[in-house]
Amino acid sequence: MMISNSMKSQLAGNSTIRLMFAEGKEMAKKVGAENVYDFSIGNPSVPAPKAVNEAIKHIVDEEDSVYLHGYMANEGYPETRKAVADSLNRRFGTNYNENNIIMTTGAAGGLNVALKTLLNDGDEVITFKPYFLEYGQYAENYGGKLVAVGTDPETFLPDLEAFSKAINEKTKAVIINTPHNPTGVIYGEETLSGLAKILREGSMRIGRPIVLISDEPYRELCYDGKSQPWVASFYEHTIVCYSFSKSLSLPGERVGYAVVPDELCEHEDIFRCMAIATRTLGMMNAPGIMQKVIERCIDTDISDNIRAYDDNRKLLYGILKDAGFEAVYPSGAFYIWIRTPKGYTDQEFCDICKKHYVLIVPGSSFDGAGNMRAAYCVSEDMIRRSEKAWKEIAAECGI
Repeated sequence: MMISNSMKSQLAGNSTIRLMFAEGKEMAKKVGAENVYDFSIGNPSVPAPKAVNEAIKHIVDEEDSVYLHGYMANEGYPETRKAVADSLNRRFGTNYNENNIIMTTGAAGGLNVALKTLLNDGDEVITFKPYFLEYGQYAENYGGKLVAVGTDPETFLPDLEAFSKAINEKTKAVIINTPHNPTGVIYGEETLSGLAKILREGSMRIGRPIVLISDEPYRELCYDGKSQPWVASFYEHTIVCYSFSKSLSLPGERVGYAVVPDELCEHEDIFRCMAIATRTLGMMNAPGIMQKVIERCIDTDISDNIRAYDDNRKLLYGILKDAGFEAVYPSGAFYIWIRTPKGYTDQEFCDICKKHYVLIVPGSSFDGAGNMRAAYCVSEDMIRRSEKAWKEIAAECGI
């Protein structure tokens, strides 16, 4: 075969989430979209704020066309990066400037340029189960190996003792995701302090700093008065990767940023290398028009979006509990982590759900067998209409 060995394995493990999303489209053609309940993908159902569309119109009309559509520095427009830095400083009491910010093609772009910069062949990257499975592919892209450490089975917070034991001379970086996909858990101050303590101890033990990479596309999506603490304030050797896909409902635009704080070891060289990596990986930085949109909309009020997701969270969780399912009540993001009924594997339960035109993702797709993920960033109407199907599924499973 002409296909590389690494891509063969990725082809075999192609995203279950994307495949189910496509399957839902085919189901809708056969039985009608109103009869399909697709909770498979984290595709925001609320529209982008009006300010975003207004900004696009003004930018196209007002900005210098040559500048707007031309090449820029690898790290992005300086004025956009300054706007991001200023916003973070206002919100989190930090002291960043444009030379701490790299505009990226979403959080995934930030993760990839960070790992490209940091990893040598054989280096290990630790993360915590369950996790977004593409982390493993990102690490393998640059010769690294992902090491998945367990979490508390009730809270899904990191098992700090297991984490400490997993650190060795090959450990180069740690990826955390908070608020968390797929469980909806938020890593609070106690968890982040515990992680930072172990990272410092581990760094001292192996004789060099371990870099913490915080993947934060759901940072603003917190409920019940909770908020996500600024991770880099707990541990100095931190890179933060962010996306506007969820907060501003812009998943198709692929716009985000990476924060490279001055406190990070070799921060100037890491910043320069990450900027270069945006080009050598062929993805470049975020598109110019969208950078200008972010510059204007960085502090746009998204409270209505959060309220819509919060309402959906309560509604779907209540329907699941009433039907007899066990689930983790999420504090953030827009997913519910459902326990697979006893006597069924993830795939078996997934197949039963499909019979009732309910699409959810097996927990094994996140290295979290025994659970299922349902995305509630869907219409409230669809959640309400799905109630009968959930009860039928529960009855078929003997719940």
